[in-house]
Amino acid sequence: MARDWLDTPYDLRGKRVWVAGHTGMVGSAMLRRLADEDCDVLTVERDELDLREQADVRGWMAVHKPQVVVVTAAKVGGIGANFENPAPFFYDNMMIASNIIHSSHQNNTGRLLFLGSSCIYPRDCVQPIKEESLLCGALEATNEAYALAKIGGLKMVEYYRRQYGCDFISAMPCNLFGVGDTYDAENSHVIPAMIVKAHEAKIRGDDVLTLWGSGAPLREFLYVDELADALVYLLKNYSGDAHINVGSGTEISIKCLAQSICEVVGFKGIVKFDSKKPDGTSRKMLDTGRLMSVGWKNEMWQKKGMMKCLEECYGDFLGRYNYEDRSRV
Repeated sequence: MARDWLDTPYDLRGKRVWVAGHTGMVGSAMLRRLADEDCDVLTVERDELDLREQADVRGWMAVHKPQVVVVTAAKVGGIGANFENPAPFFYDNMMIASNIIHSSHQNNTGRLLFLGSSCIYPRDCVQPIKEESLLCGALEATNEAYALAKIGGLKMVEYYRRQYGCDFISAMPCNLFGVGDTYDAENSHVIPAMIVKAHEAKIRGDDVLTLWGSGAPLREFLYVDELADALVYLLKNYSGDAHINVGSGTEISIKCLAQSICEVVGFKGIVKFDSKKPDGTSRKMLDTGRLMSVGWKNEMWQKKGMMKCLEECYGDFLGRYNYEDRSRV
């Protein structure tokens, strides 16, 4: 596998790099990171291009001819949204992946990086999770549709690489959070959803904050700007069939996470968990040995730490959503 790592790094300078999904949390982080690479970044707004429409994607790429494509676009949501709306989570994500990957092949795109999710792995596989664990068991039922669509995308990358010689690669990050996230109490991922709930409970003056599940599951989180740095590293240095895990190497229980968020937000009440609601997978931590062994380091996480990153997220939430924070008035 050592030959998967390029002897001469791929040069991004002067390349036309399309970040598909640039307005999302990961896409916007990629824009910030690519600003240091002296490349020509291409973007297109949602109302100008529906990534679910094959002909539209093919036409746009034929005109703009990106040399590098980074697929960060996806329909995402928390446990509740995934479980209650499997059809759009499957359809939208399958169409986005299929259209961009196939059109990139037709356009002779030089490099493509497809972004997956750690939920592609079986619910009960050995921890920490190695890349080889893919398809070795049943998926977590609460987000199966999303996971299957992401698996389809990474397998498509693999097949196009094998059959057509496309220099396409995939990366699988752990749970992400950061500036630019979507903050919704019901439909967001765990950290932004908790920020909303804790903030609103504080504003109402509630004594109790009730959250889903038991609080016992363990999760690994990575700050989105650190992911962007890893993705640029992979674009420059990796060209192999296997997808690559990207994680922080640190895990935290949902209960401890909730306590940290409440501290940052300033909610002083009691946190309770509703065990009748689903927990999702009990533990999910990625083995990032392959990525770390060739020199990438998660330095941002080491410098900032979880609390500083959560503070940045809360500030982002307050600034972009215009929520009142009476403690700061």
